[in-house]
Amino acid sequence: MSKEKHHRDWILRRCCGAICACFLTLAAVVGFIVLVIYLALHPSKPSFYLQDVQLRNIDLSDPAISLDLQVTIASRNPNDRVGVYYKTLDAFTTYRDEPVTIPVALPAIYQGHKDSSVWSPVMSGDSMPVAQYVADAMKQDIAAGYVLLHVKVEGRVKWKVGSWVSGGYDLFVNCPALLATSGAAVGGAFAFSAASGVPAGVNTTVSLKFTHPADCTVDV
Repeated sequence: MSKEKHHRDWILRRCCGAICACFLTLAAVVGFIVLVIYLALHPSKPSFYLQDVQLRNIDLSDPAISLDLQVTIASRNPNDRVGVYYKTLDAFTTYRDEPVTIPVALPAIYQGHKDSSVWSPVMSGDSMPVAQYVADAMKQDIAAGYVLLHVKVEGRVKWKVGSWVSGGYDLFVNCPALLATSGAAVGGAFAFSAASGVPAGVNTTVSLKFTHPADCTVDV
């Protein structure tokens, strides 16, 4: 009888151990899933920086605005364990909340942990329709020796944790680009056309230079 009791106790201990091991394994799996979901839903948003703006031409000869420029935008993924898929990205320029270039599609990329990426799109707008007060304001700003543009990027991103990829999230980036005069007829000077309504003191050839790199606001 004692042998049978000892055998039953041994089987019971083995069953209890197996059950405890199953619970511990299940808890570890659930914890890992919770961690993955937490990292996927609460990653740090990428950082964007406007590194350079090369303004080539502005034409204000009618109420519409024609603009030609090239910008350099850098992005960095600050996350240690979360990658970023930039699925779609469109860059464009605004002045006083009015678009002055048409959207340009940027290459879709994957950004790994702590990685950085750089884009240098050329953006232009031919006779972009704007309100009359906006065209007048730009002429006045140029007369004062500065123009504040905003380079914007809109698109969709996905987060990647291990082999798991999240759904898409909207991305909105806004980069202030302050350009100021640096003297006439120097490197970077361009023709400024404004056939009508030119404020007093505005030269037909000016030079507007990007003053300094700028941090961008990012919303995801």
